Amino acid sequence: MGTHLLQALGNLTHPLNILFMIVGVGAGIVVGALPGLTATMAIALLVPFTFTMPAVHGLVLLGGIYCGAIYGGCFSAILINTPGTPSAIATTFDGYPMAKKGDAYRAIVTATISSVIGGLIGVAFLLFLSPPLSKASLKFGPPEFFWLTAFGLTIIATLSSKSILKGLIGGAFGLLISSIGIAPIEGSVRFTFGIVSLQDGIGLIPALIGFFCIPEVLAMIGRRHQQYSIIPYRKQRKVVLGVLLKLLKKPFLLLRSAVIGTIVGIIPGAGGNIASMVSYNEAVRASKYPDKYGRGIIEGVAAAETANNAEVSGSLIPLLTLGIPGAPPAAVLLGALLLHGMRPGPELFTYHGSVTYTFIVSLIFANLLMLPMGIFSGKMISKIITTIPIAFLAPFVVFLSVIGSYAINNNMFDVYVMIFFGLVGYIGRKAGFDAGPIVLGIILGKICEQGLVQSILMGKAAGSLFEVFFTRPISLILILLTIVSAAWPYIRKLIAGTKRYAKR
Repeated sequence: MGTHLLQALGNLTHPLNILFMIVGVGAGIVVGALPGLTATMAIALLVPFTFTMPAVHGLVLLGGIYCGAIYGGCFSAILINTPGTPSAIATTFDGYPMAKKGDAYRAIVTATISSVIGGLIGVAFLLFLSPPLSKASLKFGPPEFFWLTAFGLTIIATLSSKSILKGLIGGAFGLLISSIGIAPIEGSVRFTFGIVSLQDGIGLIPALIGFFCIPEVLAMIGRRHQQYSIIPYRKQRKVVLGVLLKLLKKPFLLLRSAVIGTIVGIIPGAGGNIASMVSYNEAVRASKYPDKYGRGIIEGVAAAETANNAEVSGSLIPLLTLGIPGAPPAAVLLGALLLHGMRPGPELFTYHGSVTYTFIVSLIFANLLMLPMGIFSGKMISKIITTIPIAFLAPFVVFLSVIGSYAINNNMFDVYVMIFFGLVGYIGRKAGFDAGPIVLGIILGKICEQGLVQSILMGKAAGSLFEVFFTRPISLILILLTIVSAAWPYIRKLIAGTKRYAKR
């Protein structure tokens, strides 16, 4: 590990890596600040353009965009009461009231410092937890991978959709899409309808761009007449130092929020919006003055922003160690890893150790870059929020979507795939289906099928399917987690109903 860290620090002194970090963080902040554009969309659009880059440059750029976009959502949340990304929903609770009281600059500074602290704590967890977890993944055989994918699907289905049934249907639809093409074990051709281009299956990157970008563009067009009333943003003296000293007096708030964000990030499918909401809720519960929350206090902004930025690194822990993305942006980053021939697991920290640790350490510098970039470019970003017309933004995103889909294989069929799934994603969103479960179903589908078929073959050879699937220790733990995660929404409703009944 020490050797790889030294190599990582050496790699990050390369002028191009420094440039990509600055560009990534800056572009991410702008994307996150613009309502309607998300971190997932930005990464999905740029993944194809990293194909011709060395893996280090591409991952450093994408990591900077991920960090910057999650942080950038605070600007529109504070200034126009509209979260730029879903992760910034809880920031509106106290950020916008602060802005209305004339403390917009103080709120932005609070969000910036908290984001940096949360991001750095999250990277520390990523740096020290990932290598041992990746070694533990060596004990995973086909049955364990099958139950791991089952667990991942139940988690995202229950957390990413208001309707549990719709979440499960979305995950099943993703599994069905992943089965298109040549079967990974027996080699039979399935669901191609005579189309030769489908024999390799559905391209992951075109599908990701379609599901995450096109619906956002169409929704953006639908909001083209929406008017925002932006709060004036004025710099004030000594605010940065004052906010920093006040936050440092509340180390437990920052540490608790960062730990919550990291843990929620590790849970596949939870995302920054859940991290910030849970953290905000715990901050209110732990406060001596809970009534002040929601009226404009920096503790509320700090709790939300610390958690959602710590979640960024948390979502990368299961991605790098097990290949299970913790959030939709991490799912797109998985596509980038696979594009560069890097398979998550132990070899990521051994054979590809130099690249992997460079990527992780670059997140430290990306979070540090957010401090000067966020504070000194705040006024410019606040103008961008309301001045870039949708008539320009929407066609530009569509143009990048088409180019990105085509660039992977220089194949127009991938563009058709992107458009098709974009329309499916938009219709699904209107019907209440989230893209998250579908995309995770596509990603996990092949792993799930391969684990299932290989486990069945192992069971037949051993003379007992039950023994292979239900007696291995890690499999039993994953089965228990799968049952609990699938049943948890019903348990939560039952507990809530019992509490309401007790109050009567």
